[in-house]
Amino acid sequence: MSVGTGRIQPRWHTVPEVAQMLGYGLSKTKLLVSSGKIKSIKDGGNRRVMPEWVDEYIASLIAEVA
Repeated sequence: MSVGTGRIQPRWHTVPEVAQMLGYGLSKTKLLVSSGKIKSIKDGGNRRVMPEWVDEYIASLIAEVA
């Protein structure tokens, strides 16, 4: 949590949140997660994605065109 803001920063994201962040549809994002292209962990019945794993996925896309 940032001092003075009172706002808690999420430690991980849900798959729908990742889809929204990337501007992808939910089906495409679920496919990327299930294939391991975007790393995730299972938390109960849900998948969770760390913010740095989203960054790693974006970096891998950039590396493909570089």
